[in-house]
Amino acid sequence: MKLLALIEFLRRHLRTVVILCLALLVLLLLVDAVPAIVDKHHAHTKPEHIPGFWAGFGFVACVLIVYVSKWFGHAGIMQREDYYDE
Repeated sequence: MKLLALIEFLRRHLRTVVILCLALLVLLLLVDAVPAIVDKHHAHTKPEHIPGFWAGFGFVACVLIVYVSKWFGHAGIMQREDYYDE
């Protein structure tokens, strides 16, 4: 039941959670931009030299997964509750 309490706590403080996540994202992007911390000398492709490339790539990939999944679900996976009653 502790998980339920954690979920309720996070829902009550949703604005704070979003602000903390955005601050963490900005911090990680800044750390990625410092060459002394992240060595990009051996990057395999040109876009990998762009600071925050993998963060942006991951975000776009997640958004695409969500939208493709929703489209796929509406295209035929989701059925009415009385589908088998016919």
